[in-house]
Amino acid sequence: MAKIRLTKNELKRQKDDLKRFNRYLPTLILKKQQLQIEIRKVVHSRARLQDRREEVTRDLERWIAVFGEELGLEELLEVESLHLERGNIAGVDIPIFEGLDFRPVTYDLFRMPPWVDAGVAVLEELLTMEAELRVLEEQIHLLGEELRVTTQRVNLFEKVKIPEAKENIRMIQIYLGDQQTAAVVRGKIAKNKIVGASGR
Repeated sequence: MAKIRLTKNELKRQKDDLKRFNRYLPTLILKKQQLQIEIRKVVHSRARLQDRREEVTRDLERWIAVFGEELGLEELLEVESLHLERGNIAGVDIPIFEGLDFRPVTYDLFRMPPWVDAGVAVLEELLTMEAELRVLEEQIHLLGEELRVTTQRVNLFEKVKIPEAKENIRMIQIYLGDQQTAAVVRGKIAKNKIVGASGR
């Protein structure tokens, strides 16, 4: 703890600091709670999407096993663009997934089995889910970093700055109280000497 001056000006500064810390702390705590809620929501969304992806993958695996021929469906898919929006949660800029655009790929309808269109649609759905999962992971990362910083600030205020300011105020008040008591005692001694000297 830094050495403080035991003066009335320092007492005022410490009281102002304490007032400021007490004013900011509830805002930081609210931000921390909001970030925790948002992270839980994003984690829940990610879990739901992962479950859906696994379900689609299982269905696709059963479906592919029925037809069993290697057609190279992945060559019939080409991602054209990824659409993201920017959002803001508790002061944190995050990406928000809007969708994927696929470039139309032509293929010979006579050479491909009739189920290829359905297979391509399922693969598009899987790629879209994968892209959305990556965006959700980025959201969790960004919100987690902000939560870490906010938690550090809350701890700094609660465990360091506020107790330190209170202790500084207490020390200054004790010192100033002692000084005032000493001044009163010196004044009484001086008065007694004056009264004693004039009584002779």
